[in-house]
Amino acid sequence: MSDQPRRPRTSGQPYRRPKKDPVRILAFEALRAVDERDAYANLVLPPLLRKAREKEGPEKFDARDAALATELVYGTLRRQGTYDAVLSACVDRPLGEVDPPVLDVLSLGAHQLLGTRIPTHAAVSATVELARVVLGDGRAKFVNAVLRKVAQHDLDGWLERVAPPYDDDPEDHLAVVHSHPRWVVSALWDSLGGGRAGIEDLLRADNERPEVTLVARPGRATAEELLEEDAAVPGHWSPYAVRLTEGGEPGAVAAVRDGRAGVQDEGSQLVALALANAPLDGPDRRWLDGCAGPGGKAALLGALAAQRGALLVASEKQTHRAGLVARALAGNPGPYQVIAADGTRPAWRPGSFDRVLVDVPCTGLGALRRRPEARWRRRPEDLEGFAPLQRGLLRTALESVRVGGVVGYATCSPHLAETRAVVADVLKQYPDTELLDARPLLPGVPDLGEGPDVQLWPHLHGTDAMYLALIRRTG
Repeated sequence: MSDQPRRPRTSGQPYRRPKKDPVRILAFEALRAVDERDAYANLVLPPLLRKAREKEGPEKFDARDAALATELVYGTLRRQGTYDAVLSACVDRPLGEVDPPVLDVLSLGAHQLLGTRIPTHAAVSATVELARVVLGDGRAKFVNAVLRKVAQHDLDGWLERVAPPYDDDPEDHLAVVHSHPRWVVSALWDSLGGGRAGIEDLLRADNERPEVTLVARPGRATAEELLEEDAAVPGHWSPYAVRLTEGGEPGAVAAVRDGRAGVQDEGSQLVALALANAPLDGPDRRWLDGCAGPGGKAALLGALAAQRGALLVASEKQTHRAGLVARALAGNPGPYQVIAADGTRPAWRPGSFDRVLVDVPCTGLGALRRRPEARWRRRPEDLEGFAPLQRGLLRTALESVRVGGVVGYATCSPHLAETRAVVADVLKQYPDTELLDARPLLPGVPDLGEGPDVQLWPHLHGTDAMYLALIRRTG
């Protein structure tokens, strides 16, 4: 007996087994993990790609396969809002009534049609084949019908049809055109200030694939060593930063494998450097990273502290993240201590430290380039949940630093409710403090505003949108 499964025949044509496309199947699996498990693509995709590279035979990935799968996943997630608007115009029911796996396949197809150079016929046929494999023949016909409607216009043509005119509703226009939730557009615009050009540049930058940035940890590696890697160029601002311009694999870099270097956005590096170089009154022997997980800033601070004979204490509330911090600091050339402790209930005496950094938990709106799915998960009410914690951590930091010492309050969000509002509210309770001008501590970095705090931007600085306020205890 034949092992061919029985399938109904149409128009007298024999059943054709769908062709498996390993690249698109992997992209679909990654999107399902993001949707079903609230996973992050930057955590889900690497192990999937690694497994695909280790396979033998026709399903083994080469560099081009990995690059295409990465583009399909990240491109689909970044432009989800735009593609949803287009698909809504092509589907005869609300998108909320479309099964999520079907919607993921449709979104993958929309991205290939509207966001890549894949020819129209190839984009439609490959996506329909994917649908046959992962959804079945019936729903593949639905996917085929919808994508043929999508293919009737290019991206600009669709935007003219589905985005409201800018003059009628600027925020909604930008939300659809640049694929951000309306409330995020509004918040970023408030933080950025200015007119239309600046916000459009920022939203475009959020949709660009960021370069991989490495940090050479002082005393353990040098930028010159990292620059020997293929397609490696110096960072824009940090003397320890090196950029991999062609999406290089950090794990292939020996210094990264050894822990002498790491992956760290240049904005994060600048925050650590600014705190380390802020002027102090008195001794400089004990530093604290009060929100140390997962360990990038702690590793850089630890290396800088070691050069001055200072001790770094790295505190992280979550035990598993404290383990990541310990791994990042392993081999640090100077003294350090990693503890699992709640930063709002300190395990140390008041006034114990000369320098304190708190990079507080936040909405992450400053890193949408790297975690595009975060823009669709966050809600305005999330701000209320973070607010007490952010204020509590800053209060503890101010109580943990000695008179004459400096606190750095940092967050990877430009939202005013997470940056200046927190600092202003807390400093009302601590009159014996002063804000330091952080701008001179980022030498060479342009467009830092009026100060004294600093807000970095992807479109102006090529970094995540990191915020930093430096505060000195005066009494």
